[in-house]
Amino acid sequence: MPKTDVPGTGGITGHRLRWWTELPLIVLVYAAYSAGRLLARGDVSTAVDHGVGILEVEQFLRLDAESPLNRLFTANAWIGVPADFWYASLHYLVTPAVLIWLFRSRAVHYRAARAWLMISTLIGLVGFTLMPTCPPRLLDASHGFVDTMAQFSDYGWWGGEASAPRGLGGMTNQYAAMPSLHVGWALWCGVMLWRHGRSPLTRVAAVAYPLITTLVVMGTANHYFFDALAGAAVMGVGFLLVRPVQRLTDPLMARARARFMRPDEASSATESSIVSAGCQTSSGERIPRQRKQSAGSGAEPSAHPAEAGDGAPAAAR
Repeated sequence: MPKTDVPGTGGITGHRLRWWTELPLIVLVYAAYSAGRLLARGDVSTAVDHGVGILEVEQFLRLDAESPLNRLFTANAWIGVPADFWYASLHYLVTPAVLIWLFRSRAVHYRAARAWLMISTLIGLVGFTLMPTCPPRLLDASHGFVDTMAQFSDYGWWGGEASAPRGLGGMTNQYAAMPSLHVGWALWCGVMLWRHGRSPLTRVAAVAYPLITTLVVMGTANHYFFDALAGAAVMGVGFLLVRPVQRLTDPLMARARARFMRPDEASSATESSIVSAGCQTSSGERIPRQRKQSAGSGAEPSAHPAEAGDGAPAAAR
């Protein structure tokens, strides 16, 4: 019987996901991404030129939605302050929360979802490197933008350097604006909630979260409208690359597990299966009222409860 992907294992035959292997992987990728953002710092004048160029194209096309939104946010603290908290917090809270939710309750979908997020994030890092971009809030005041996070910094932990805590602005790259991964990650969360959520409230959150995030990144003058579009495009490219990347990495991961896993874990991972059309069972699993039989015996199952359920796995049919 051919091997199939086992629901709940994350898509690799016989390999069950473990949090103690997933967490270091995610931390490692995020650390590499954060370090890459810092190393991708380009020339400031080049970043400013890119920002001004984007703004001029948007104005020509009448797509500069960030200008009226920024005026709205700066004139109304009851909008600007929650928007600043949204920008500074949810990017780092909602995305891990959705990952954990998928891992715990939608494990069969988790591995592809995690790969999609990581691939798209790395593509975004390439964008930061190739096109450092000055966000609207750092343009010359003549362009009319106000940094709402600096304006309302007394309400939060951030200062005047993006969403970094006060005194830690040097640990962030303020010119890593194109594409907007705030929008990209929010879109990923929305797709996951829409596809795998079951309640009407989840569907509402799936639409509202990426939409509001897009408005927030523009209204706080952290991104242009084109940054938001680029963030969505990066997620689209990442989605298309998931299967090709998995085909390349699955053999490598299988060899790594065979090399580093304990023999009993490797054996369990290889032999495990589920009750299916082929009537296979996992190692140690038994069918109710199953009776131990010797190989080749044609004895009928016992009708006595005392003889049933000895724990022997059913033979594959």
